This record gives sequence, C-alpha cells and structure tokens, in this order.
Amino acid sequence: MSEDNQPIAAKRPAWIVILRIVLVLLVLVVALAAGTVVGYVVFGKQDASDIWQWSTWKHVFDLVFAS
Repeated sequence: MSEDNQPIAAKRPAWIVILRIVLVLLVLVVALAAGTVVGYVVFGKQDASDIWQWSTWKHVFDLVFAS
C-alpha cells in the first residue's frame, strides 16, 4: 500500500477547538477554587468566608515571600 492511499485527517471545526480550550480553562479554575477551599477550610480549619477577603491573601503572600 503506498502513502498516496492514506486518508487525509479531517480538520476539526474552530468552534470545537475553542470549546475544548474554554472547558480546560474552566476545569482549571474550578480545581483551583476547590483546592483553595479544601486547603483553607478543611486543613486550615478556618471559616470559608475568609477565603474571599483581601486581607487573607495579603497574609498568605507575606508568609510565602517573607525574607
């Protein structure tokens, strides 16, 4: 069988590629939010409402990058 008889791969429509990228980004955001909640609430034993306060993230930043 020669290479000329090989089927040509069909191109996917652009909307399917865009949908796949959007879904991957959405899954990443959901995983980040779930990891934040699990880490802060379950392991850290803190109140879930504190996750959305700026002072919490400033404190975390200061802990991570303190010299």
